[in-house]
Amino acid sequence: MFESETYISRRKKLNQKVSDGIILLPGNTESPMNYADNTYYFRQDSSFLYFFGLDFPKLAGLIDTDSGEEIIFGDDLSLDDVIWMGPQKSLKERAIEVGVSRTYAYKNLQRVLEEAISKGRKIHFLPPYRGENKILLHELLGIPVSKLKDNSSIELIKAVVSLRSVKEAQEIEEIRKACAVGYQMHVSAMKMAKVGVWEQTITGTMEGIASAGGGMISFPIILSQNGETLHNHDHSQILQDGRLLIADAGAEVGSHYASDFTRTIPVGGKFSQMQREIYEIVLAANNCGRELTQPGSTYLSVHLAAAEVMATGLKNLGLMKGNVKEAVASGAHALFMPHGLGHMMGLDVHDMEDLGQIYVGFDDEIRPVNQFGTASLRLGRKLQPGFVITNEPGIYFIPSLIAKWKAEKINADFINFDRLESYLNFGGVRIEDDILVTETGCEILGERIPAIADEVEDTM
Repeated sequence: MFESETYISRRKKLNQKVSDGIILLPGNTESPMNYADNTYYFRQDSSFLYFFGLDFPKLAGLIDTDSGEEIIFGDDLSLDDVIWMGPQKSLKERAIEVGVSRTYAYKNLQRVLEEAISKGRKIHFLPPYRGENKILLHELLGIPVSKLKDNSSIELIKAVVSLRSVKEAQEIEEIRKACAVGYQMHVSAMKMAKVGVWEQTITGTMEGIASAGGGMISFPIILSQNGETLHNHDHSQILQDGRLLIADAGAEVGSHYASDFTRTIPVGGKFSQMQREIYEIVLAANNCGRELTQPGSTYLSVHLAAAEVMATGLKNLGLMKGNVKEAVASGAHALFMPHGLGHMMGLDVHDMEDLGQIYVGFDDEIRPVNQFGTASLRLGRKLQPGFVITNEPGIYFIPSLIAKWKAEKINADFINFDRLESYLNFGGVRIEDDILVTETGCEILGERIPAIADEVEDTM
């Protein structure tokens, strides 16, 4: 939790960006694993955290845009709670720590909202993503659960995105802490990637490092020798000599700010010539993406430039052919990279994705591209100082996708399908860094995890 002035300032800015009505920001509640008292690790809603800062269950924040009144709704612990959990500060005391002077019991939230609705006042809320809050909003506002997203406030969404997108200095420091934990996770994975090791052993070690860093993993770890499956959460295999291991993982520190890195590791400690050739192309695309990341550039243009670097490298290997710019314009590169170059990162590893990617990653000037591969780009808009983003190009050889394109002659003018036969068991390569956009360019956040092929081998 930051100083109270941080939250006071954020709420004031939010109030100024929403024209009228009531802003309602519910926090999250406990979610049971298998019975009510055995819960999953509690994770507070990120937007509630950003504006109200309190990190415990069953709270709601309210801002009256007309009067400026701010209220936190919640309940103090009962004696029975204290017996099991120990003494706790009162809700009033905690609210004062984030600059809110008025608190009400949680049950009063319904009455306050009903009174506002009876006066014809608009209730602004964000799209809910948890079942508990969908039910809550349905009960509070009378909106069918299936209609909640459609009735969420676009004005509030845009206001929140505009504030959370540009990271404050103290936020960047928290992300640096998360990156430091992520560095330990990935270097440990490199050192463990020996023949005969179980993938789950590496995954569990990385999870433990994240927990020891004061928080948890920022998303379920992707770690597999079948790296051609982009989000492969199966960790059941034993490492085999000569295969590539993709490790995509990050940490979330106690403040809930995240990191997100990917490295590709040659099991046994040495890249083969074929592996190194593909790896070097991905690294060149990663370097290109970083070099072009600067204020005023669109991330869509950076994505396409990195794709051209990849297409050039693949053409030099004889896997692609024809004019590189035409190939990328046609989307031929997406056979090898069917995803975008990166995304926003902050309090969420895919920052604010619950608010709608169309608002987070795009704007009125830059719209999503309706083309396979580039359509999966989560961030295309013009970059600003203070943005924290990921830079994660990859090359994958996906047998079913290759077979489909070959059979249907998709982009046949740019792909040498016959040459791909020897790559069908290759897997994939992805290299991902976390980048801060600065006033003059960008910088990698945290100590860079070994990325040059020789560095990876030396680390192993």
